[in-house]
Amino acid sequence: MRIVALAGGIGGARFLRGLLAAVGPQDEITVIGNTGDDIHLYGLKVCPDLDTVMYTLGGGIHEEQGWGRTDETWSIKAEMKEYGVGPEWFGLGDRDFATHLVRSQMLTAGYTLSQVTEALCVRWKPGVRLLPMSDDRVETHVRITDEQGSRAVHFQEYWVRLHAAVDAEAIIPVGADTAKPAPGVLEAIADADVILFPPSNPVVSIGTILAVPGIREAVAAAPAPVVGLSPIIGGAPVRGMADKVLAAVGVEATAEAVALNYGAELVDGWLVDTADEGAVAAVEAGGIACRAVPLLMTDVEATAEMARAALALAEQVRK
Repeated sequence: MRIVALAGGIGGARFLRGLLAAVGPQDEITVIGNTGDDIHLYGLKVCPDLDTVMYTLGGGIHEEQGWGRTDETWSIKAEMKEYGVGPEWFGLGDRDFATHLVRSQMLTAGYTLSQVTEALCVRWKPGVRLLPMSDDRVETHVRITDEQGSRAVHFQEYWVRLHAAVDAEAIIPVGADTAKPAPGVLEAIADADVILFPPSNPVVSIGTILAVPGIREAVAAAPAPVVGLSPIIGGAPVRGMADKVLAAVGVEATAEAVALNYGAELVDGWLVDTADEGAVAAVEAGGIACRAVPLLMTDVEATAEMARAALALAEQVRK
């Protein structure tokens, strides 16, 4: 079975770990990773979502926080602070710095982001084929109004420094409209037996991937069933502040609203948590098959059960 998953960072990575536990060694998983969260810091190219997937599946993630490296130290960041060089609000540990140094060196040498990601995965052996959504530069920005007036800030500043405390007025994936899918992305979608939308942020993770011209169209046209898992349980995000960015695109923070925002032209099946069983009928009225199952990723086995439920629903709705 050839499975393609569109994934963001923490939620996507943890789901993928369960997916790997749910499938057999003969199955092939291709992950199309969000690069809209990418940011340039200290002269380095930082790819938070790609790295979170790579570290999580490769056994190097800081489990409690869900991002960054385990057993991390912070000497470089402390020295940068002594020089008065920021930003102080974004944490890059010493081990994490090494990844960004290698990536930036390779990019400067002329390698593409796809080639660099493949090279980094040689070390981590994540058990999946990890592809960036595009080799072109795409960075998600958020329009806000604060004491400085109306302005756009990088998504990382909105999420990490401001903690989404200011209302998001618009989400702008800068560069997405002229970006091209990375090599292998469209082919993987076309050849897939199943396409999954993990419980990643539907606006700034999966939504940004779909904003790259050709990817949404390829998913919609794919013969494989497309099944998504709700990142919203009981009217609130399982993790993070997805409700803030959902509001910016006019979508309620409910399992039902997220499914209908994707639409039946894109998604064939949708899983909601048992707490949202009342949403099943409304989702199905929108033309999307829907089931209620436990969706809390409390451990790898619970997550594997979620993955099995998604694959089972995919078989039920297979075109």
